[in-house]
Amino acid sequence: MTVTDAFAYAIAGLLIIQALLRAKSALIGRRRERSLWGAFSALAVSWLCRTSMVNDLLDATGIPDLGFLVKHATAIVGICVLLRYVTAVYADADADVRRSARISAGVHRIAARASVGTIAVMAAAFFFLLNPPDTNTLFFLERHEGDLGLPIYMGLFYLYMGAAAAVCAVQWGGAARATPVRSIRIGMLLMSWAMALAVLYVLLRTAFVVVITVTTVSDSVNQAQETLADSLLYLFSLLWGIGAIAPVSRAGARRYRAARSLLSLHWFWRELAMAAPDVVRYRPSHLFARMPFVGQTLDAFCDVFASPDASLLVRLTRYTVDIRDVIFELRRRAPADLVERARDHAQSMQDGLHGSEIQAEALWIRSALLCEGPAIPGKSATLAPYPFDPGTDPRHEVPHLLAVATAYSRIRNSDARALLSRTTANYA
Repeated sequence: MTVTDAFAYAIAGLLIIQALLRAKSALIGRRRERSLWGAFSALAVSWLCRTSMVNDLLDATGIPDLGFLVKHATAIVGICVLLRYVTAVYADADADVRRSARISAGVHRIAARASVGTIAVMAAAFFFLLNPPDTNTLFFLERHEGDLGLPIYMGLFYLYMGAAAAVCAVQWGGAARATPVRSIRIGMLLMSWAMALAVLYVLLRTAFVVVITVTTVSDSVNQAQETLADSLLYLFSLLWGIGAIAPVSRAGARRYRAARSLLSLHWFWRELAMAAPDVVRYRPSHLFARMPFVGQTLDAFCDVFASPDASLLVRLTRYTVDIRDVIFELRRRAPADLVERARDHAQSMQDGLHGSEIQAEALWIRSALLCEGPAIPGKSATLAPYPFDPGTDPRHEVPHLLAVATAYSRIRNSDARALLSRTTANYA
């Protein structure tokens, strides 16, 4: 494997990973998600066409340099879809970017129409104007040095690529200044710088195409130009790939925290959900209940990662809602003074790891689960007091419930039964 192949595989791999990560959102998401997925996929194919293995496979068709045509055509498709993504981003933005949105939309309309014509003319030039290639060299420009069709073929490609890169550089640079989220702002800046390098790459290559069309250059000049151009190509591709990852890293961090919270909260949610299965939206999994040792773990995996919820964040919100709904049902059967007794007992058993209110809430839940029915016959609609404050949004409620779950795990059923016996004695 050559160094060029190694770079091409690395960048193609980065793009493929991005496309795979966005495959689900491309199927169920909006136009912007589908557009970004399409751009990653097309550009990944373009980079794979730079490798020796893929080039040899395409040359086996009997059409020399077919790999270069496929590479250039898929690059144009990727750039066109990328412009569609830029347009979609501004279409979803606030009204204060209308001018940028109009520019992006206008450029995309032109680019979408021009891409078909550009690829068609390039294909015609490839098949009818370019001479048979000199296969003694690896570089496309050197293979067709002096061909009159080369300026037409490469000129169209560089014109399309340069214009699109300039638009993206300006638009992403402007968007970075107006973006309040740090990770997205960094990603926008990296992608803007990448497109600026892409414009520089296009200018360098265009100038060299003109030179080799009108005169002959030495092998050393040819090699130096290819080295410089490839360095710019690798650099702006890596910058763009990393910049595109930056916003995803923020979403990935949120999903990681959600998954960690779900795994920590799952057993508590499951225990409450099994006590009131008609209250929760989706009942806990029992697919692997009969399997010893691993059944509980596999069921937990299904509940956390294979649920029909749209995302882990939605699933975490559902867990908190389910827990609160079950607690509401427990209030129908809990004794009215259970809160007072739980608080008094929590004061005496506080272990220093959790506040007395967390201990009291956990003790109330453990005790209420042991209640078989309403504390006072004929008063099924009466709700026992539950004055514990979980917070106003998931940022506060999830840590609160995790603390309650930890305290709950330290309370024995015997303690809860003792508390209930003292409570019900007051009704005698």
